[in-house]
Amino acid sequence: MHSVFSGPLQVERLTVAIDGLPDRLHGTRVVQLSDLHYDGLRLSDRLLDRAIYASNEEEPDLVVLTGDYVTTDPEPAWELAQRLKPLQSRCGVYAVLGNHDLYRRRSKVEVTKALESIDVQVMWNDVAYPLGEGLALVGLPDFWSRDFQPKTVLASISPQTPRLVLSHNPDSAEVLQQWRADLILSGHTHGGQIVVPGIGPLALALEPIRQIVPKPLRRFVPYLSECKKVVEHWEHALGLHRVGQNSIYVNRGLGTYFPGRLFCPPELTVLRLERAQS
Repeated sequence: MHSVFSGPLQVERLTVAIDGLPDRLHGTRVVQLSDLHYDGLRLSDRLLDRAIYASNEEEPDLVVLTGDYVTTDPEPAWELAQRLKPLQSRCGVYAVLGNHDLYRRRSKVEVTKALESIDVQVMWNDVAYPLGEGLALVGLPDFWSRDFQPKTVLASISPQTPRLVLSHNPDSAEVLQQWRADLILSGHTHGGQIVVPGIGPLALALEPIRQIVPKPLRRFVPYLSECKKVVEHWEHALGLHRVGQNSIYVNRGLGTYFPGRLFCPPELTVLRLERAQS
């Protein structure tokens, strides 16, 4: 699947202005990887190695991983962790979990243990300051998890302190606009995976057909079941977007899901943080 549809890795670069960012953090480089779906089918080792090499070439200050390391079985997370060991970052590697990392009863524990075995810090309603007290890093549970309770964790941070928020599902941005979240980094959508040039994600283009296909049959046809729900609010989410006073970036991910990618290359994101001009 991956060799036919994925295409070459694309490095997306963007600069994000953040109010109150300390002068010493102006120019901070953050690399984001998301949605690896590592299970032997949906991400090739070659593509993963390219992404790790590309990340290291950037000499990032921080690497963040935004969920879905496996698809159903959590066991491949242990092999994935060994492949991720070469990832380099001046201030560490931090991660949040996605909905697929919670798929089975033991998934959360297994995926977390696997990542922590290589010193990746897995965050679950946590705040960390890997770059110093001038910038908070917030890691939230998956939006569909019962533990997604951002109020307590965000309220624990001084209102004057800028923060990056890792939240796998971009739909969480609607809820998060109640609080300061200078930059939300998400994945989950895979960019729609199959994108029709000039139209957009196939999942949305097929909506008229979905409406006439009986519900019991939709699960047998790709993009007629859950895919629309995943991408419908982010069908044109290329680049940085504003949701209320906050900004969000949605990474297309590295891995894929049936039936694969077309005109939607896998992504590594390089973010340069700068102090907003007052």
